[in-house]
Amino acid sequence: MAQVTKETLIGEALQIDMEKIAPILMDMGMHCLGCPASQGESIGDACMVHGVDADEIVAKINEAIG
Repeated sequence: MAQVTKETLIGEALQIDMEKIAPILMDMGMHCLGCPASQGESIGDACMVHGVDADEIVAKINEAIG
């Protein structure tokens, strides 16, 4: 089973399971998941920009895709 880290690119994470991961990212305020810049941004970078705890988001994502 795939797991994500803070270094995982958002585009890569969405390829793992878009239906489970996209809502988590949207809830943290990342509403432009389809834009090219977000696809090449890491989860950790996105969390920093949106002011959320990257470890918490990664844990939520891994629990959801678990």
